[in-house]
Amino acid sequence: MKVSIRPGRLSGTIRAIESKSYAHRALICAAFADRPTEIVCTALSDDIEATIGCLRALGAEITRDGDKLWVTPVGDIPKDAILDCKESGSTYRFILPCVCMRGADSRFRLGGRLPVRPMDVFWNLVEHRGITVQGKGNEIVCVKGKLTGDKFKIPGNVSSQYISGLAMALGMSGRRGVIEITNGIESLGYINITLDIMEKFGIKTEFDNNKLIVHGEKRYRSSGYLKIEGDWSNAAFWLCSAAAQGSELTCTGLNIRSKQGDRAVCDILEGFGAKLVYSDDSVTVKASTERLNGITIDAHDTPDLIPAVAVCAVSAIGETVVTGAARLRLKESDRLETVTDTLNKLGGKARVTEDGMVITGTKLSGGETDGCNDHRIVMMSAAASSLCTNEVTITGAQACEKSYPTFFDDFRLLGGNADIM
Repeated sequence: MKVSIRPGRLSGTIRAIESKSYAHRALICAAFADRPTEIVCTALSDDIEATIGCLRALGAEITRDGDKLWVTPVGDIPKDAILDCKESGSTYRFILPCVCMRGADSRFRLGGRLPVRPMDVFWNLVEHRGITVQGKGNEIVCVKGKLTGDKFKIPGNVSSQYISGLAMALGMSGRRGVIEITNGIESLGYINITLDIMEKFGIKTEFDNNKLIVHGEKRYRSSGYLKIEGDWSNAAFWLCSAAAQGSELTCTGLNIRSKQGDRAVCDILEGFGAKLVYSDDSVTVKASTERLNGITIDAHDTPDLIPAVAVCAVSAIGETVVTGAARLRLKESDRLETVTDTLNKLGGKARVTEDGMVITGTKLSGGETDGCNDHRIVMMSAAASSLCTNEVTITGAQACEKSYPTFFDDFRLLGGNADIM
């Protein structure tokens, strides 16, 4: 899909779509709970559809009625179930430990860059604990056996998804489990989302220094109903675009006290000099004639915000320095390269550093960018178009459907001039 965007200001009010991070975890816990759960979730992105498909393949019954998903838990898992993760790293890294914990021999089908995204941390963890693996690095990965043990050691500086997946698996184990996290913890916000959802399904957890203790003795228990909160990661593109332009924009449906680490976008925007107003369920970026100022951003805990805040950086006076972002190389694209390359194609000034990037504020001219099969690069290009003097054309724009299928509909609602070709 190709999208052509004429320059124009984004402003007004938009409701945040539901959090993909919360939806993944809620669906998985519901699928392994004691009774059915009604989940309210309007937006179903490609990644969430992948998780639903895998859970159905494991035997869960999941049906949709309007904005509601009805999840009937897994019973007996079919032998050699085929789980199509598409390009969703969350689906793969969350469901894989659960399958291993249940002792369900399964085949995982992987798309896009998923076969080459790192998994050695998990393989090293489970292969001497009853699990055999075939097809590492390929499009089909087969796992057999049942995961044994209740104490695990795992590095926290590679991907929080390993920790989240293992924690959810321990939640269904029927026993107390301990995850010792070494080398520090990055993206702690995503782990907190996992623990929040697990608690909603009756599983207590606690941190004891660098040890995460999971009380899985009673397994998952459903309250029968759960509403998914708004997504800070995707709302960040609207908030950052407004701050960069100096326009006024409100995002509703956001939990100001959310466990989502990406609500830190508010702190980052205020660091740039933007003026924000808060209510219990919304954030407003106030209109301003003053330019933003470049800042230094430590991305260790919020790497997914960098494509959005890059739009602010390119509009700000001086340099914005991003550090602690080396893990962006392991996303749907190498985001250190694709963020800087995209900004440069639009007339910006950006360069990659050892663990981040430097973006110098300048006027953007416009041009043609490639979505790089990465939802956040597509959304960044669209958000940056409002700063350009000429038209922006995005090829491969369908990648936004991975997390935000109605992105361009909402873009138009906020006054954007997007033509889909």
